[in-house]
Amino acid sequence: MGEEKKPQSAGVWATVKPFVNGGASGMLATCVVQPIDMVKVRIQLGQGSAAYVTKTMLKDEGLGAFYKGLSAGLLRQATYTTARLGSFKILTAKAIEANDGKPLPLYQKALCGLTAGAIGASVGSPADLALIRMQADATLPAAQRRNYTNAFHALYRIVADEGVLALWKGAGPTVVRAMALNMGMLASYDQTVEFFRDSVGFGEGATVLGASAVSGFFASACSLPFDYVKTQIQKMQPDAQGKYPYTGSLDCALKTLKSGGPFKFYTGFPVYCVRIAPHVMLTWIFLNQIQKVEKSAGL
Repeated sequence: MGEEKKPQSAGVWATVKPFVNGGASGMLATCVVQPIDMVKVRIQLGQGSAAYVTKTMLKDEGLGAFYKGLSAGLLRQATYTTARLGSFKILTAKAIEANDGKPLPLYQKALCGLTAGAIGASVGSPADLALIRMQADATLPAAQRRNYTNAFHALYRIVADEGVLALWKGAGPTVVRAMALNMGMLASYDQTVEFFRDSVGFGEGATVLGASAVSGFFASACSLPFDYVKTQIQKMQPDAQGKYPYTGSLDCALKTLKSGGPFKFYTGFPVYCVRIAPHVMLTWIFLNQIQKVEKSAGL
């Protein structure tokens, strides 16, 4: 009986391991970049430059202010990154099996990345909503603050006050952006690892570091156009006649392309890349280290 259970246990771990590893690496990366993300949210809310926001937060709220919403950020990684990296690993494994064990062409990796991004964003959308609300809460007038104590309290209050479907507010644009981001992030990483390792002959450390940097760049490049359109839609206001400048995301994209050309979608790319790339890089680096520890432990 014992001999029959062992393979079953090993099979269960082999199935869940990509999800556990993905979530753990994303959570570790979030712990490192959370202060940067907190400052970014305050800047987007119009509180000034990065230097001014950092100085004001330290003076008025203390060091702990940089980690407000960390529980929601960790919950987001435990759902979003667990789902996207785990499902990407499963999808690519199945595709390689169907391809007779040969490495996948780039377009198939991109399709796996798109699918994994959609799955991850759908699962992680409630935690993402809780994170944004917790980070923005301190900027509201005292009477308007929601005063969530942690991520689970935020989710409970959202459901109680607004209904279950409110957890997926804005999920449509979020899912589309996540699909583009993960297509760039996941496909480019796998492709670059193969190139650096097999064609250039880099060692493990240089391969992971180089591929992580490339992955961070392409994650930013693929997702910024969608992020730009999402931002334009979110901030638009009606004119004197009550008419909005855009009827929707597609209308915004077409009008932007017509008026400013394709490069208009990449307005602010350096700042956006600095915001996105470090988390992507750290996620891959932590994932590699976790896998090395597991291998040495025989897991």
